Amino acid sequence: MALFSSLSERLNHIFSKLTKHGRLTELEIKGAMREVRIALLEADVNIFVAKKFIADVSEKAIGQEILQSLNPAQQVIKIVNEELIALMGSSNAKLEVADKPPTVIMMCGLQGAGKTTLCGKLALLLKKQNKKPLLVACDVYRPAAIHQLQIVGQKAGAEVFEKGTQNPVKTAKQAIEYARSMGFDPVIIDTAGRLHIDEALMQELENIQKEVQPNEILLTVDSMTGQDAVNVAETFNKRLGVTGVILTKLDGDTRGGACLSIKAVTGKPIKFIGVGEKLTDLEPFYPDRMASRILGMGDVLSLIEKAQEAVTEEQAKKLEKKLREASFTLEDYLDQFESLKKMGGIASVMGMMPGMGKLKIKESDFDERRIERVKAIILSMTKKEREKPEIINASRKKRIASGSGTSVQEINQLLKQFEQTKLMMKQIKSGKKLPFLR
Repeated sequence: MALFSSLSERLNHIFSKLTKHGRLTELEIKGAMREVRIALLEADVNIFVAKKFIADVSEKAIGQEILQSLNPAQQVIKIVNEELIALMGSSNAKLEVADKPPTVIMMCGLQGAGKTTLCGKLALLLKKQNKKPLLVACDVYRPAAIHQLQIVGQKAGAEVFEKGTQNPVKTAKQAIEYARSMGFDPVIIDTAGRLHIDEALMQELENIQKEVQPNEILLTVDSMTGQDAVNVAETFNKRLGVTGVILTKLDGDTRGGACLSIKAVTGKPIKFIGVGEKLTDLEPFYPDRMASRILGMGDVLSLIEKAQEAVTEEQAKKLEKKLREASFTLEDYLDQFESLKKMGGIASVMGMMPGMGKLKIKESDFDERRIERVKAIILSMTKKEREKPEIINASRKKRIASGSGTSVQEINQLLKQFEQTKLMMKQIKSGKKLPFLR
């Protein structure tokens, strides 16, 4: 459910032992730092990065100011948080913009990292910022690579420039001329990848770079490959001078090594992270938010941003009015499930909430199929039943169960949950806005 859940659990366990002490000795802090170092190495963090991180934290933590403070454990956690942020780049690294349009973004990476799909994700993200991106098909070797880019381009609502299997350098040059004449900005060039780094691949990428002089060279790396991802990033950076990294597959079984090591090893910032398979599952990378999630503090800012994307201003005001007037219905309940879906699902949302890691909640606790069953039940009700669930008697329950393919017991559970939700909503004071509403 949460990013880097294993590392997060280990760190929380280590720090929970520290917080049990009123005061801390230098020996206790050193012991905790040894455990943190082991946790980082098990998460596949580069050994030199882990060693320096522990040295930096220890230097700041083992001081008279910390040891004699009223809450030394909290001070140590604060230092770890600050050092994690510094390790991952301190602040959000934005895309460079050309002085004269179009901005040229060259995408590179090995096969299997999800580079072509990522081009579509980036195009969609930039479209939301009122840009007019042009995707360029320069992978002429992998079977169906051009067709794949056309499919993701269509889904993202972005035009794809392709010239078949002609020289990729020529295609890239023609694409920029086309973009300039047709008002496209930025230009996103999907280059060829290989299963491994070889001279032919690097030479072609260097030729494209020399011809089009990109503003950004973004390297796509698979975060699930851990230290291999860092090694790939280092090699590409030496040959091309990449300007930023995009980490993909952060929704999978990722230990965190690549995320915590890449900036320190290559000096290049992580600019975006891929957190799912959908085209909308690409997020700008914020080191402070990632550090908070690793330490189990949640990511409230990202949660609010996702909520604002899923719920329009008008919908938010309408919901707030209904909550204040206690006129929240099952129809509204259904709308909220749709909003949760847009936000990446309930598991994704819970993973961003502070303290959820400590509750030991499993992924199975948020089975999306259960949500679909709830939706089926509500959709099997009449409009009147949704507005006034109190009229749903035994015979109505049997009819709804039959129509939704569920049981009367499940309908009883839903109605009980709905009443509990309404009760919670009533506790909101009339003058107070919910945090996820604008």
